Amino acid sequence: MSSPHRWTRSKVRNGFRTATLSSWEVFDGFLRKGMPDTRGYVWRGQRDANWKLTSTFDRLTEKSLVGLDPALEGDYRGYLADNHLESFKLSVRGRRGSHPSRIEDEDEWWAIGQHQGLATPLLDWTESPFVALYFAFLEAAESHGTMRSVWALSSYKAASPFGPVLSAAFESKPKIKFVRPKLDENSRLVAQAGLFTRAPRGTTVEEWVQNTFEPTSEVVLVQIKLPDVDRSECLKALDLMNINQLTLFPDLYGASQHCNAALESEML
Repeated sequence: MSSPHRWTRSKVRNGFRTATLSSWEVFDGFLRKGMPDTRGYVWRGQRDANWKLTSTFDRLTEKSLVGLDPALEGDYRGYLADNHLESFKLSVRGRRGSHPSRIEDEDEWWAIGQHQGLATPLLDWTESPFVALYFAFLEAAESHGTMRSVWALSSYKAASPFGPVLSAAFESKPKIKFVRPKLDENSRLVAQAGLFTRAPRGTTVEEWVQNTFEPTSEVVLVQIKLPDVDRSECLKALDLMNINQLTLFPDLYGASQHCNAALESEML
């Protein structure tokens, strides 16, 4: 599919495909015609299309693994993660309000830390493709000519592989986990229709998809690439849809950033 809709798509390889759009303005059309069925997909926007789908914890700890026996990497990552989370639990004592909820689940702890700047094994996603588009364009690009991206992951297919052969192979492989926190302490998560994925340690989401779904031609993960053009117009259009810092960050930070964005818009 090309000129009439102003996008191109690669062939599906091991559950993964890329799509390149001519502009953010054709994003809505691509969702309707370039992705015939978007049910069950979750979405993530990234400022740079070269960035991998990797957690902040994995990025932070990558250098510490240089020279380490590959057979020991999993155990070492687990050791670092356990210590890091325990340190966070101790550090937040007395800082979660007067009557904090009791937390038993490890992923709930990681989720609280994720939106407070903690390096975690989680990756943010949203159930809204337009919220993902907003985060893809929210910050100015670091260099001219950068392509931005919105990622789309089928939570249905990633959680429940299809076909008897693939299903049998899936059972023996590491799983990706979809985390939907239930605590009331994360108003941003609710505002952003958010959730998280937790990939196997040291594995990006795209690596996991291609390793797990080889050699299927079914679409599990799509990287939608968009040129860094007319960023301000994109943000204005999304603002008309009530997608902005004020609605996505229902706190003092969001109010401040919303005012900053309004000032920047006035000066353009």
